[in-house]
Amino acid sequence: MPNRSGSTTEQEFEEFAQARAAQLYRSAWLLCGSHHQAEDLVQETLAKLYARWRRPFGRIDNPAAYAQTTLTRTFLGGRRLRSSGEKPYADVPEQLVDDPAAKADVRLALRALLAELPSADRVVLVLRYLEDLSVDEVADRMGASPGAVRNRSMRALERIRGLADDSLRIGKD
Repeated sequence: MPNRSGSTTEQEFEEFAQARAAQLYRSAWLLCGSHHQAEDLVQETLAKLYARWRRPFGRIDNPAAYAQTTLTRTFLGGRRLRSSGEKPYADVPEQLVDDPAAKADVRLALRALLAELPSADRVVLVLRYLEDLSVDEVADRMGASPGAVRNRSMRALERIRGLADDSLRIGKD
């Protein structure tokens, strides 16, 4: 039970934020393609989550899912507000590379391919295939219908395969 200052609630939030920050960052980095933008997105997500956490009747049944949904919708909302013509090409953050020799090229190629996709396509692919969420979970987090998610997923996979084929052909020339 929280005391008058709300310290138990704040402590619970801090514990949750520390436990989920790495996973949120990984998702944010895959969505943004930039270390700095990913950090900003995680910070904005945690700020929104904290505001909800502190409400008297704001108890969240599944905080991890709520955080991921907030991250996704914040990313999509930010992309709608700003020009999405930027294509970041920063280096892969060290904490994401377990075995640099074996995985660096794959991660760089994946990041470059994801950066070429529209933000909604990127969200679908990241949540569906990299975060391993169901179609219904992705639809809920995006605020879309399951049919729209399946359709976008199919088209995004076609686009990324075409981009991958093009980049492989360019590399062989």
